[in-house]
Amino acid sequence: MPRTARPPRDPLALVGLLWEPSTRVGRSGVTIGSIVTAAIELTDAEGLSALTMRRVADDVGVPVMTLYGHVPGKAELIELMLDRVAGATYAGHDVPGDVGDWRAGLEHIAQRVFDHGCAHPWAHEVPPARPVLGPGVCRTYELELAPLDGIGLELLEMDETLTAVRSLATSAARWQVTLDAARRDSQLTDLEWWELVGPRIAQAMRDEHLPISSKVGQAVASAGDPQRTLAAGLRLMLDGLERRLDLGPSPLPGSA
Repeated sequence: MPRTARPPRDPLALVGLLWEPSTRVGRSGVTIGSIVTAAIELTDAEGLSALTMRRVADDVGVPVMTLYGHVPGKAELIELMLDRVAGATYAGHDVPGDVGDWRAGLEHIAQRVFDHGCAHPWAHEVPPARPVLGPGVCRTYELELAPLDGIGLELLEMDETLTAVRSLATSAARWQVTLDAARRDSQLTDLEWWELVGPRIAQAMRDEHLPISSKVGQAVASAGDPQRTLAAGLRLMLDGLERRLDLGPSPLPGSA
């Protein structure tokens, strides 16, 4: 899960903040839960650049200094937001262990991570760093390990498989988010954009000898399809995992 670029000032205090009941009402009459909800709504609508402690304080109806009494700073608030978003991945949807066999479970994880990532585009703007595990992340991790439990993988392989699936889906979601932004900002369809820049690119590349990429590029002939690419990458990975399970345990790379 992405993390804030500037680490919280006190990681131990952050752990307590993450696991503190979000419904506990402070003297100001607001809760951590209501603060995080307001911050997510703001950031979903306007992006991470719009998130300030003052904006959130205004939205929940308290002075900004009162907000600092609940959350030490923006870095900590982002951590709380990320954990809340992670914990809502399967809200209103089947959990991975209830959708069929291990393969169906992993496909479900990939689709939910993709859709959820597209719904919260700001999360892709937060660079990864050391994770601080909150309840949302931990509970979702438990749900997502369920399809892999007992199918013949080593414990480390279970984590690596899940991480690989989530990485594919997160990368595709990030691509989709940036592609949607480019389409929106340019006010051009993909076809209109290629009609505009295609001739110039062809002229610039006229002296290049690129026979393989030219053939592939003509077959693609679009700005790309993140969800189709995700499905293709996931299929290849799961096919490999299926063969791995058929062959039985094997040494992991670097385990010798």
